[in-house]
Amino acid sequence: MAQLTFREAIARGIAQEMRRDESVLLIGEDIGAAGGVFKGTVGLFEEFGGVRVRDTPISEQAILGAAMGAAMTGLRPIAEIMFSDFFAVCWDIVANEIAKSRYMTNGQMSFPLVIRSGNGGGLRFGAQHSQSVENWAMMIPGLKVVVPSNAVDVIGLMAAAVRDPDPVIFLEAKSLYASKMDVPDGEIVDTLGTAKVLRQGSSATIVTLGGMVPKTMAAAEELAAQGIDCTVVDVRTLVPLDTQTILREVSATGRLFTVEENPRVLGWGAELSSIVAEELFYDLDGPIVRITTPHIPLPAADALEDMAIPSVERIVSEISRSMNQ
Repeated sequence: MAQLTFREAIARGIAQEMRRDESVLLIGEDIGAAGGVFKGTVGLFEEFGGVRVRDTPISEQAILGAAMGAAMTGLRPIAEIMFSDFFAVCWDIVANEIAKSRYMTNGQMSFPLVIRSGNGGGLRFGAQHSQSVENWAMMIPGLKVVVPSNAVDVIGLMAAAVRDPDPVIFLEAKSLYASKMDVPDGEIVDTLGTAKVLRQGSSATIVTLGGMVPKTMAAAEELAAQGIDCTVVDVRTLVPLDTQTILREVSATGRLFTVEENPRVLGWGAELSSIVAEELFYDLDGPIVRITTPHIPLPAADALEDMAIPSVERIVSEISRSMNQ
């Protein structure tokens, strides 16, 4: 058992898969000797060398074009797009090529590649470097979408993503990079499409993921002191979505709250709310409530960014108000 930060777990997860399978390679900007701009690839260049850990020019299109070609020829690339905001630069390759080519070739080609990226706000990087884009990826058929919330899940879900035959978008909450937890020794392998119930309660079900998970858990403890005992579900993978676990937990409490970092309009919680409304309408005891970032470019000023992104205080306030109406 070792205590690892979220960023150290990323490097361990990638190293685990590179040791296991020589077809796994890493490609991206500053991921080699520099160890990544967020220090998520420290030690990989030294262990695996420049052939399997490849630094690239500043070109997201080149990174993903090379990764797609590598996957088509039998390799299993892990490509890094430094900030998830930069998917906007290379979205054609992601949405029109990588996501669709296995379907368009009738399965003659597979695309076992992982695209990992730093996602979300909380670090005062401003509107062009702080977006939470999991809903962008979720809406594209052909992509799997993973958003881990802790170091153990990072390793296990990275293993599952690398071993998967389809392209996986792997989004790492930048606000979690410094967080620490105990991580078991040995190989860790998880399963895509499985949510986790982190806390069991009887009053309401809160569904969340990524950087919002620690805040939601802290809020749940404060709500419990008010007599509102909440179940907390960590979605972990948006595609495939573990609807069975989510529907079961919402049915048990009769109330659903989502806590989302992405902007409110067309956030992942809107799709989840639609599913719950269709499947569990008569089990609900009150309205579904989404706690989100407003539909605005995220400010760089610390006080304004903190006001925009859901906080523990706002989660507690909105759930308490809704439950006491």
